[in-house]
Amino acid sequence: MTNALSQIIKERLDRQGWSYGEVARRGGVPRSTVHHLATAERLVRMPQPATLEGLSRGLELPLDTLRRAAAEACGIHLYPTSEPAPDTKERTAPADPEVDLLIASVQRLSSDDRRHVVALVESLLERAPKDHPNGG
Repeated sequence: MTNALSQIIKERLDRQGWSYGEVARRGGVPRSTVHHLATAERLVRMPQPATLEGLSRGLELPLDTLRRAAAEACGIHLYPTSEPAPDTKERTAPADPEVDLLIASVQRLSSDDRRHVVALVESLLERAPKDHPNGG
């Protein structure tokens, strides 16, 4: 059984006739990383942003496509954070991928852990400068 990210990688390699090494060289990521992401049945954790960016370059695919596939492979559902672009049904790139990951990760926490996260967020918001765009 393959996961969403490995399917995308394998399909792209087959379609373009590329090797793991070629994708790694083009994207500036280790060959072993490309191989692991292409062959792992399930990802235990989300790949680092720099890894996904390199994979995006190496595979010549949109970063958002790979980010969503990687999240799905980890069992995380990313919710769209932007509105569809004008005159199209496609959504624009999310403003902040960390927000997507945070929102999706919270649903996997226990209710007790979610209460801790809420307390932390409230504490951070209280100490944020009032004139900061993300501060209260």
